[in-house]
Amino acid sequence: MDKRKGMGITIFVLCICGFFLYAYLLMLSEWSPIVLQLSVLMIAGGILGVIAWIGYVMATTKPSAASISSDD
Repeated sequence: MDKRKGMGITIFVLCICGFFLYAYLLMLSEWSPIVLQLSVLMIAGGILGVIAWIGYVMATTKPSAASISSDD
């Protein structure tokens, strides 16, 4: 088995284990309110982070010659 295939299997197994750990923490543990709050916080932060990155790129990218002439 080559290194790339082994890494792929490792990532696959870790993701499945992570899902079951998350499901346990969310459904069966006393930590479920905190886990739910952190999950929503990470989702909102990720979405807003991507939108902020798009805005930053739009604000800092120099216009190309084609876009300048087509703005008329």
